[in-house]
Amino acid sequence: MSNHERQEMEADILERMIEIRRHLHRNPELSNAEEKTQAYLKKALEREGITGIKEVAGYGLAVDIVGSKVKSNRKVAIRADIDALPIIEESGVDFASTNPGVMHACGHDAHSAMVFATAAHLHRTRASFGGTVRLIFQPAEEAEPLGGRRVVEEGLLDDVDGAIGIHVDPYTPSGKIAVGSGPYTLASDIFDAVVTGTSAHAAKPSEGVDAIVAACAMVTEIQKIVARETDPYDPLVVSITGIEGGGAYNVIADKVHLKGTIRSGSEATRQRAQRRLGEILRGVALSHQVHVDLKIVRGEPPVVNDAELTQIVSESAAASFGETNVLKAPGWTAADDFGFYSEKRPSVYFRLGIRSEDKGSVYPLHHPKFRVDEAALPVGAVTLVAAAKRFLSTGDRDG
Repeated sequence: MSNHERQEMEADILERMIEIRRHLHRNPELSNAEEKTQAYLKKALEREGITGIKEVAGYGLAVDIVGSKVKSNRKVAIRADIDALPIIEESGVDFASTNPGVMHACGHDAHSAMVFATAAHLHRTRASFGGTVRLIFQPAEEAEPLGGRRVVEEGLLDDVDGAIGIHVDPYTPSGKIAVGSGPYTLASDIFDAVVTGTSAHAAKPSEGVDAIVAACAMVTEIQKIVARETDPYDPLVVSITGIEGGGAYNVIADKVHLKGTIRSGSEATRQRAQRRLGEILRGVALSHQVHVDLKIVRGEPPVVNDAELTQIVSESAAASFGETNVLKAPGWTAADDFGFYSEKRPSVYFRLGIRSEDKGSVYPLHHPKFRVDEAALPVGAVTLVAAAKRFLSTGDRDG
């Protein structure tokens, strides 16, 4: 960044942002277990003189920064997710996880640090804007029970006019902002299927009903939901992500557990995929003389970017970093429980490029070697600040 752009945010806040990011990376916690993360972020905010911090959605935090330039009831929420993943880290960074088997492999440590910097700067400059920015440090984006659902259930979006979310993107060049209007992530559901047959000696399979053979047929057949029953322009992914059954070399397995996920871009496709999954599993079970029990858990809805808020983020980033730094990018097939926010209020979810060959930040999300190019983080923090202020200045309302 140029010196002029760096002046958009105080140097000590930017330094503290990196310090916080590295601390969180070194001390990751899984979904719905972010007790130390919550305490650390609360203390960091309090050190900035920020008061009124509330514990929300389990191990989350929320705090309002109220501008004093003009009297206004207009409010915007900014979300940071704070949880990590059950992954053994292989990134090689000096501040790698000290919590065995847990890693910030999705960049939530970076999100939390950028939103901290946003809060600190807005607090120091609250005389420069009117309205309220609600910072939400949300737990449990990665696993049920999802934090985004709890944020909505606890009413944290009831009185806001819009919401903004950010996510690091290892596919986009470092420091670039990627955003587009309309559907931007896919809905995510999970399923478990238990296939039950009859055990027998492996030398006499005819005396039993092989649950493994039936389960394998099921895995093959459900691929047709996407490959042969869905328009290629209608986003849908159905993946089997786990299979477990059997236990001895000489015994025909009587039970197999399949698990997987359904990712969809529309409610109609979501419902059709769930229905067809059940029909296919039951049909294969009948033909193989086994029984199948299927359980589907509905997860987050798709994120749908509001056109006005998308424009606000694009204009804000362009004003600070130039139009060439802003990409009109399509969505991705990942899911994010920010979908609960966009379902409730006009929202925008934008991506911050972190890909850098020189820094080794070239691995995908959820990879054990995942890295973040920290040089991009100021771009994300400044864009969050600028977008929030621009939104609050659009359609001011008297208090």
